[in-house]
Amino acid sequence: MHGVEAVTFVGSASLTDDVPAVAAEIAKSIGFDLAERQQLPNWSEALRHLISQVEQAGILVMVSGVVGGNTHRPLNVKEFRGFALADPVAPLIFINGKDFKAAQMFTLAHELAHLWLGKSGISDTQTATQPDEQTEQWCNAVAVELLVPLKQLRPIYNPEKELSEELQYLARWFKVSTLVIVRRLFDLGVLDQKTLWATYQSELDRVSTISARESSGGNFYNTLSARTGKRFLKALVACTLEGQTQFTDAFRMLGIKKTATFYEEARRLGLHG
Repeated sequence: MHGVEAVTFVGSASLTDDVPAVAAEIAKSIGFDLAERQQLPNWSEALRHLISQVEQAGILVMVSGVVGGNTHRPLNVKEFRGFALADPVAPLIFINGKDFKAAQMFTLAHELAHLWLGKSGISDTQTATQPDEQTEQWCNAVAVELLVPLKQLRPIYNPEKELSEELQYLARWFKVSTLVIVRRLFDLGVLDQKTLWATYQSELDRVSTISARESSGGNFYNTLSARTGKRFLKALVACTLEGQTQFTDAFRMLGIKKTATFYEEARRLGLHG
């Protein structure tokens, strides 16, 4: 890819590695800092920021809810929530934009764990699940530890509060969705399996209602750079402007039809005056 060097983290971990240690290494590599996160207004902005950090670390991130830009062919969340391609030159994470935004941060973290393992994979699990396959279990464990480290959760958890109130407080503190917090309270040992599932389903129903209202007002990721990944978009536009890629091929890969749209993106990326 144009101007892109190989990264060293793909395949740098194994299933026998300590989960908190790997999560800490991922956080360090992408600059995922809790103190910085807490300055953001909410978890949805934290998700935007995390995507930007992941891309700056050398990973292509694509978010789309349709097939090839065709709005009449939506992606089915029941089939997959995301996938990772563990290529050392162009590691890629794809997030199903049809999934709840509250669940997309977990999917992104889960796929990061796949890249550190060096194993491409498709994810169809939810935050609260305990999949049978060892790799998926490990990636889930790394994902939630990355988002909410237990050593930081333990001292601030207040068992005296009502559970719903505490979920909201901790979600605001860590800038993640309450779905992630529910899973972490289970990991902390303060929720049993039955309470985990009942609480998770209740929160899922609540955030699905919120997501339905948000989607009626516009798509959170309805931009070209989100669908294609900013790193890929910048590289492709640069190659096209330099004559290394034909405009027709670029238009096809980007799912656009107008030359004006292409040049507008080029200007936005600082590649064209």
